[in-house]
Amino acid sequence: QVQLVESGGGLVQAGGSLRLSCAASVRTFRNYVMGWFRQAPGKERELVAAISRSGGSTYYADSKKGRFTISRDNAENTVYLQMNSLKPDDTAVYLCAADNDSSLGSVHRNPNAYDYWGQGTQVTVSS
Repeated sequence: QVQLVESGGGLVQAGGSLRLSCAASVRTFRNYVMGWFRQAPGKERELVAAISRSGGSTYYADSKKGRFTISRDNAENTVYLQMNSLKPDDTAVYLCAADNDSSLGSVHRNPNAYDYWGQGTQVTVSS
């Protein structure tokens, strides 16, 4: 069983930055592909970014490239999401997810590819 706990969300003005963290309570964290998703009210859950087990490969949803950066520290069992130049449209609950069934690939755009989810952290961007 893997427990994921997100932190770092909050209220920020447009143009500002936030760094989200997701701490995993599992010894074999390095065996998991990790993803960050977001879900706004009334909208489907969408991928923000995903990262391979080693951290050497990343995948971003097109609209997030250049503003968001995913990274991980396997020694600390933590995955991060650095978000810059935030816009009001970025307002959502941000959730991290873990998958140990496959290597990083296009399948990880789909929430169904992930086995474990955190509770999420709210990000609100004011205009």
